[in-house]
Amino acid sequence: MGNSKSCALSKELLEDLKLNTRYSEEELSAWYKSFQKECPSGRITIDQFQTIYASFFPDADPKAYAQHVFRSFDTNNDGTLDFKEYIIALHLTSTGKTVQKFEWAFSLYDVDGNGTISKTEVLEIVMAIFKMINADDQEDLPEDENTPEKRTDKIWDYFGKKENDKLTEGEFIQGITENKEILRLIQYEPQKVQDRLKEKKQ
Repeated sequence: MGNSKSCALSKELLEDLKLNTRYSEEELSAWYKSFQKECPSGRITIDQFQTIYASFFPDADPKAYAQHVFRSFDTNNDGTLDFKEYIIALHLTSTGKTVQKFEWAFSLYDVDGNGTISKTEVLEIVMAIFKMINADDQEDLPEDENTPEKRTDKIWDYFGKKENDKLTEGEFIQGITENKEILRLIQYEPQKVQDRLKEKKQ
């Protein structure tokens, strides 16, 4: 952890992140400076993460969604993220490779971390997504997916599951790979996240 509190990003971590994300050295250095300023301890708490996420979406309420994103990346359950976990989180929620994104999406929807997804868990995440969609955009949604409950029913039907069935990671990834409609329904438009990230960096 020695490097987490130093002023400069270590060469090893920089190379690792360049390899595992699409961010350039300049972008990573800029993110690191910002991270050090916001989190001088070298670690970010869930409250800080929610505050940062909220700044990307001033016209919505991303608190619940940010909490789930945080949970899915806090792999050791210590209630904090270090810089690497933080950058991987930003990367996967905006520009990550497809397979990595799908694996992450599964962990996001697997709220209790038991290795399967229930319909209740899908509804919990979809409700969090809806809080990030402003009222005007919600009015434009199709009739059969304009509430969290309707969208959840639609997703569950696409997977061909009964009310109390469970989804495995294999089924989840196969479903969203084969059906772009499922992919659209389970995610908050990543382009919007990406656009906000770009705005924040400028």
